[in-house]
Amino acid sequence: MTLAPEPVDRPVRFAEARLRALALAHEIAAAEMDVLAVRDVLGRFTLIVDDRVRPVPPALENLEASYGQRLRQDLGPYAADRPLMLASSLFSADGLLDSERTVRDPERPGRRVWILDNTVVGEDWAQVSTPAREPDGSRTHRTALYGFKGGVGRTTATAVLARHLADQGHIVLVVDLDLESPGVGPLVAEGADLPTHGIIDQLVESAVGNAEGLDHVIRTGYAPRGGRGELWVAPARGKGVPGVPYAYVDKLNRAYADVPGAGFADRLEQAVRACEEAVAQESDSGRRPDVVLLDSRAGIHDIAAVTISRLCDLALLFGTDNAQTWEGYTDLFEAWLSSGQAPAIREKLRMVASMVPDSPLRPQSSYLQSFREHAWDCFSLLYDDDDVDPETNELDLGTFSPFLEDESAPHYPIPILFEPGLVGLDAIAAPGWQDRAFVQAAYRDFLPTATLLITADPQSSEGPR
Repeated sequence: MTLAPEPVDRPVRFAEARLRALALAHEIAAAEMDVLAVRDVLGRFTLIVDDRVRPVPPALENLEASYGQRLRQDLGPYAADRPLMLASSLFSADGLLDSERTVRDPERPGRRVWILDNTVVGEDWAQVSTPAREPDGSRTHRTALYGFKGGVGRTTATAVLARHLADQGHIVLVVDLDLESPGVGPLVAEGADLPTHGIIDQLVESAVGNAEGLDHVIRTGYAPRGGRGELWVAPARGKGVPGVPYAYVDKLNRAYADVPGAGFADRLEQAVRACEEAVAQESDSGRRPDVVLLDSRAGIHDIAAVTISRLCDLALLFGTDNAQTWEGYTDLFEAWLSSGQAPAIREKLRMVASMVPDSPLRPQSSYLQSFREHAWDCFSLLYDDDDVDPETNELDLGTFSPFLEDESAPHYPIPILFEPGLVGLDAIAAPGWQDRAFVQAAYRDFLPTATLLITADPQSSEGPR
């Protein structure tokens, strides 16, 4: 448990303010009152004491005198103009205190302190859910492929995996959501002409109610070996209309806009669903895709937030064993922990160790052992502590706390081997590249393991709010 720092003679900074605000919130809550800590978009805190049903006890009668000044002093610039309020004094108390976005303080979940965090961007990282079944009861398996850092082979892996799944008889749709650096579209298309439009057009045109009839999904030129499989792609960027500038940057500048009745998260979800429906309309079988691969943008970005937290039931997290990878994932996991989303998100995730070397200086086995240990250190933020049942003195079987060598655990990496032949490979200009021996060797372990994970039903069709 993290304790509030002692007052020091220096400015209070952003992260420290949260510790101080929650420490005072718990002090107030010790008088058997629920307290909501509201943080605004600038990081400033207001503590709201819930007296809607139960009046404040005598110990808190002088609430403002006892705690208001302390909040201003302890939080400095991160104290709101009115840092301490009673719910009974608020016009909209129910909207705040009963908001679906409130979470218990994850550091002390058994206590009476709740948190409501308001942000400008990135809020979707803290809103985790799993796509529900289709109206006919079928399930579309949506898998996000994500790397905190770029250059880890995520897009190439997406193309290889898509072909493998189509060979297994699946109707596969690849959606390029890396809008700032599109690339999987031409890679997957396998010689087929790209559609006139792309995901970027779906987002822009739908904002003004003009998306009907968009040509933004194509069946690729790949012929799956299984007979019944199909491979489709929705590129980020289409080929455009002859004689008309495509204006990709101008479209990108407007793609993230919220519109009345639909925020960006809703609009991105609708765009992916429109791609799925286009497959059903244009496919010879008339079937929806049963597997959708979402090639997500790298980094802590709203597209990645929506893709991982909301659009998928599995997220494959790519990384290499270096400090930048683990620092990035630690920051992300800490955000899920602080927002109370650890239980909802952790079983969606699985690490992928990409570009695994095998050399005398660093053998494959020692590299993967190091990767596994670092991944476990990160994921332990999302895992439960080992709790002992006080009645039986045995470990609580309901806790989620995988051990280091648990091969089914989220932290246990699926390897993709480093193969020199993949460096500089122009896959678009090399038909049949996925059948080459060095490609098959690199993805030997990744393909069967990822396929099993993708085609398994998630534990629940709805994640916690």
